[in-house]
Amino acid sequence: MDLFEAIESRRTTNTAFLKKKVSSEHIELLIKTASHSPSHFNSQPWRFIIIEDDMLIKRIAKIAGDSMVQLMDDGRFWKQYRKYFRFSEEETESSGDGIHIDHLPSYLKPFAKSIFSEAGGKVISKFRVSRILGNDEEKLVATSPLLFVILLTKEEYKKEELSGFYSVISTGCVIQTLWLVTTGIGMGMQFISTPGEIPENWKLISDMIEIPGTYEMMAIFRMGYTDPSVKRPVIDWKSSQRKSIKELAFKNVFGNSL
Repeated sequence: MDLFEAIESRRTTNTAFLKKKVSSEHIELLIKTASHSPSHFNSQPWRFIIIEDDMLIKRIAKIAGDSMVQLMDDGRFWKQYRKYFRFSEEETESSGDGIHIDHLPSYLKPFAKSIFSEAGGKVISKFRVSRILGNDEEKLVATSPLLFVILLTKEEYKKEELSGFYSVISTGCVIQTLWLVTTGIGMGMQFISTPGEIPENWKLISDMIEIPGTYEMMAIFRMGYTDPSVKRPVIDWKSSQRKSIKELAFKNVFGNSL
């Protein structure tokens, strides 16, 4: 795939993957290309763990699903992300950002805005929305053929120092490399984010995969080969819209149109 095509067609995979193991050649390609990401002074502060063990993946999936339920039920999810929810094509086009929640069970559609709001707790409880999303997340992670974990060495990742900032930038470069390579070879990936928002759950996973104290677990992604025919989750969204160049970029000084 052409590089520019890969950049423009890159998407988060919200659906299940093909029931097919990721080839050793593709795993090696992912690690090799990720290792060519830029890092400050070529420090290469990242390390990777490739998880293929089904039982271990299922245990992580359970934590991810339970984390989603907890985040929604205690209100943290809504406070953090409500500003990004869009409920119509018009709203999506107008904002140019966020996620368009376009796939809901028919019985939930009339209540969409009420459900996805800070005040929607009672509605969420009534329709078990948090459990639907939690179950979907658990199933998506549990059926993934591979989890890709990114760590940073604490020798470089010192939050109070510049090296920590540079290490985070390098991690972003690694993630974008992985996303473009997976796109180019017919794979997809999705960030398993919910456990990271609950420190004790993040630590559970970190301990589970025996990360030493000298490293910090930064991100976990589910990966696999994409299947265009697979059904979407019960509740799903899309986010292909982008803001215009004139809204994003300026010439010489802020606010001066290109």
